[in-house]
Amino acid sequence: MASETLLTGTGVTGDGRATLGPAAIGLLGRLDRTFAGWGLEAGAQEYRFPPLLTVGDLAKMDYFDNFPHLASPVSALNRTLMSDAGLAEGTVADGAVVASALVDAEYVLPSAACYGAYFDLADSAVEGGNRAITTVATCFRREDHYEGLRRLFGFTMREVILVGDRDTVLEHLGAFRTRIAAFLEQLGLPHHVDVATDPFFDPNGAKSQMQKLFPTKEEFLYDGTLAIASVNFHRNFFGDRYRIRLPDGSPAFTGCVAFGLERWISALGRQYPDLASVDQRLTTSGA
Repeated sequence: MASETLLTGTGVTGDGRATLGPAAIGLLGRLDRTFAGWGLEAGAQEYRFPPLLTVGDLAKMDYFDNFPHLASPVSALNRTLMSDAGLAEGTVADGAVVASALVDAEYVLPSAACYGAYFDLADSAVEGGNRAITTVATCFRREDHYEGLRRLFGFTMREVILVGDRDTVLEHLGAFRTRIAAFLEQLGLPHHVDVATDPFFDPNGAKSQMQKLFPTKEEFLYDGTLAIASVNFHRNFFGDRYRIRLPDGSPAFTGCVAFGLERWISALGRQYPDLASVDQRLTTSGA
């Protein structure tokens, strides 16, 4: 059962929209500063990318072939339906804007924080051969169901993104994997690491088959079921698709480490009886 003191003022609607109370907000900020700090210690620079992604940018990574179920397109009302008296009758019905009143959607809400970094780096060479970026974003995923803070429509994701040559990216990812595992041990959160399907590859394609032999995504699962962090190696997928180059002209390799902050709040709230116990654990762990 979730800690009442940690989740006071926090509520989640059936369609996955969360309101966080003061205690949960404080914990989210503390966790975010911790994970962002890990990135800064690894040489990352802090960036904030546009809150909307273009359909054109996403299409280059086959997003709509692989993840049409996650996408949240952003449209606008057709201006021809507007007048001094307001919208045309029937434009809003049963709590929704009717599809016929919308223009074609050119933008999509992000489902991961790292996409903006790859789009920003498109058609560029990586200075010095390697680069690290950390960013945070509100991400959105259309799911077939929602479950408290464990599975939300809109949630907060902190990421550390690594761009460079293969060995350097893998070295950074390995260091983060070790650090996440140690942090979870210090927090006393039961967990295990599981190999997950790489979200950037067609699940039915040759790259997906290669992934089964050489895992590219590992998830840290709290209590065996809840993925609260992941370590992702994209090989040179984004470097090739977005023409992000190494100094020798070859496509850069990329990787990212991702933290779903509301999921961490859920895990800590379920593991400990009150906010004081969570605070003590975090303080002991150095967070």
